[in-house]
Amino acid sequence: MTGTPRTLAEELRTRTDRGLVGLLRARPDLLNPVPGDVTQLATRAGTRASVVRAVERLDRFVLQTAEALAVAPDPCPYDTLGALMGGDTGDAAVAAELPRAVAELRAQALVWGPDDRLRLVRTARELLSPSAAHPSPTGLGPTVAEAAAGMSPGRLQEIIAAAGLPATHDPVTAVAALSALFSDRARMAALLDTAPAESVAVLDKLLWGPPYGGVTDRPAPHLQWLLDRGLLLPAGARNVVLPREAALHLRAGRAHHTPEPIPPALSPVTERDPQLVDNAAASQAFTALATVEELLKEWDLGGPGVLRAGGMSVRDLKRTATALDTTEQLAAFWLELAYGAGLIASDGEADERFAATPAAEEWLQLPDHERWAVLAAAWLSATRTAGLVGSADAKGRALAALGPHLDRSPAPEVRRRALALLSGLPPGTAVPAAAVRSRLQWERPLRSAGGAGQVPAPATGRTPAGAGAGAGAGAVEGGVPSSGPAGPAPGPAGSAPADDLRSRLAQWTLTEAELLGVTGRGALSTHGRALIDATSADTTSQSAAASSAAPGAAPPPADTDAAASRAAALLAPLLPEPVDHVLLQADLTAVAPGPLHRPLADALGVLADIESKGGATVYRFTPASVRRALDAGRSAVELQEFLTAHSRTPVPQPLAYLIDDVARKHGRLRVGVATAYVRCDDDALLSEILADRRAATLRLRRLAPTVLAAQTAPDQLLDGLRAMGYAPAAESTAGDVLIARADTYRTPPRTAPTPVPDGPPAPDTTLLTAAVRAIRAGDLAATAERKPVRAPAPAAPGALPRTTSAETLATMQAAVLTHSALWIGYVNADGAASQRVIAPVRVEGGFVTAYDHTSDEVRTYPLHRITGVAELADDSV
Repeated sequence: MTGTPRTLAEELRTRTDRGLVGLLRARPDLLNPVPGDVTQLATRAGTRASVVRAVERLDRFVLQTAEALAVAPDPCPYDTLGALMGGDTGDAAVAAELPRAVAELRAQALVWGPDDRLRLVRTARELLSPSAAHPSPTGLGPTVAEAAAGMSPGRLQEIIAAAGLPATHDPVTAVAALSALFSDRARMAALLDTAPAESVAVLDKLLWGPPYGGVTDRPAPHLQWLLDRGLLLPAGARNVVLPREAALHLRAGRAHHTPEPIPPALSPVTERDPQLVDNAAASQAFTALATVEELLKEWDLGGPGVLRAGGMSVRDLKRTATALDTTEQLAAFWLELAYGAGLIASDGEADERFAATPAAEEWLQLPDHERWAVLAAAWLSATRTAGLVGSADAKGRALAALGPHLDRSPAPEVRRRALALLSGLPPGTAVPAAAVRSRLQWERPLRSAGGAGQVPAPATGRTPAGAGAGAGAGAVEGGVPSSGPAGPAPGPAGSAPADDLRSRLAQWTLTEAELLGVTGRGALSTHGRALIDATSADTTSQSAAASSAAPGAAPPPADTDAAASRAAALLAPLLPEPVDHVLLQADLTAVAPGPLHRPLADALGVLADIESKGGATVYRFTPASVRRALDAGRSAVELQEFLTAHSRTPVPQPLAYLIDDVARKHGRLRVGVATAYVRCDDDALLSEILADRRAATLRLRRLAPTVLAAQTAPDQLLDGLRAMGYAPAAESTAGDVLIARADTYRTPPRTAPTPVPDGPPAPDTTLLTAAVRAIRAGDLAATAERKPVRAPAPAAPGALPRTTSAETLATMQAAVLTHSALWIGYVNADGAASQRVIAPVRVEGGFVTAYDHTSDEVRTYPLHRITGVAELADDSV
């Protein structure tokens, strides 16, 4: 195709395959389903939903460029756009970055046309253009022509006469003359030189937006001066507006108060020793593993119940926080992390409760660095956001941990981007969280402010000061908003509030990365760098163009898992090696000088209670803990041998006495099911129990000298006797001692929660290549020149070709002999009609075998489903 493209579709046809691949990669929503040809692609690229999604992913300067095009003439020369962005005096940084911004808008099919005729796609112009209902982030109002559309011809003549312009014959030329006056720098300056100072002050109030003001029917003289000369035009019954051309003159030609061509710097930086950063991160990674492991142990026999609406109750969250020795907000993070990794879930029973899953057992058996990789990969791709726990939903209800409505689809993209920014810094370098948030807001201003489809209502601050009506006859009162040069108009491209979702996600990301050991002392660790570098398409701090075009979708799970495995390999040497011994002390404690091997830790966890944790874990032996080990089936001799084998110090005498003393009492009393009974060979001991006042609640009575019956359940009877200082043992109906092993409760097999995607998935190269080939082939079929066909009746425009069966067969056979291509109309078995370009190879048995240029494959078509056929022009294929 030659010449200037007249439509977006024509420009897309001129693009290379690489250009179309770039468009589809940046806007993957255009691929679902794959467009049939370039015209369909252009139509879909211009739909509101697709344009909103594309505009939301523009960085601030590219968005400012699009906003400037929305208030510029259509089409807009590049020089005019440059003047709107840089002003009359120009701006070197703007001039340097503007080509990138225009190229980015072109690449995403939001702008088309040559540099002397740039056109913003219609939907984007409607989205970004200023109006009374949707003010522009530029703070500009309507043009003179738009604002004066409802004015009477007589009023227009009065305005141009007061402005010193000659009378015109019609309203169109009057509006054109007024627009030309406001756009002429010299004549406009001369007009304003004659304005009263109070009039200029009013214009200054409206200069940077909002451009609207309230009116009354009794204007002050300085306001009447503006109304008479069209510097304020009617905008409704009791409002006026500053015309766009006049505002641009007062702004020295700038569309934005502060163009931002350069992203905010990541500063101030704090340089730290990379080895210290890695050690701090590894220490925190080990703490994270210990915390999750403690959570699983806490829920070994089953966790808290599930609320009817889903999630945990506030009381259960507090109880879990106490067990983990942390705050409720951090407890929510550990719960969501374990849930996202598939380690905990609800059991799905009638009396539903949370518990560890079978996957938790497998996770506990992995080496420490591999366990960390599971948690890191789950955290990086999770859309569930623990930071929202405790906040209110849209209906004012508190969001519960492990409950519904915690998914935020931008979370994975924000996590990756925040960590990628840290990855772009030298190793060991930390920056304040505020700097990261500012950069993220610059990269996605619309997403930080709520989205392009949710433009705020105009904050005009109109305050009528008097009664009366009459458009254009009022006066701007003190209620006019005073935004001033220090405060640009609010809007989607303005600075996002400090508590917007994207900023909060970034803050939570940095906090959670520190808790998980991805960062250390605020800087990205070596293993954290490996984790994010392999899953981030853009890790350079200045690659704004790439970040704008990136779809932001998560990479395939396999890539994330592979990156986590590589990161874990770097973390492994930094984690402490498990030890196989403890140090027994005379105060009935044991000190573990490091993390214990899992079998040793499990056995010691039954025999003793954890008293303190840290670099060294302290275990305390008590009568209750020793009895717990005896209940689990261990004898006193076995316990002594276990401690001797795993202690670097001799077994202290007080500990040996404690074990022997508890073992001597253990099992002398036997509790069974009657409802419950107590049996003992020593009838004096039973008499002692009956005489004890504390046994009154057990409601015991003697059945025989050595047997007491109780009216309580066996487990309550066991607990009651133990509270009285005895050491009873449970027995079976056969009289054998029941061994109370530390059995665990697990849910049925559960899968980890699936992240909620933020839009369509990122297409891979194979899909993009196939899609472009299909679009090209479909476009060939739709636009190929065809030789005229004799039809029985004139065909409707756009209808499938019609030929007789004999003509179709003859044309097909001739094409086989001449090896030429044909254009056919085809109706498939489902009744769907399409047009195709084929090269027939063989015709037999009522079928034609041909190479289909549309699908790029050899196919067989029934002749009776071909509605018509036409030869292509010689240069069509």
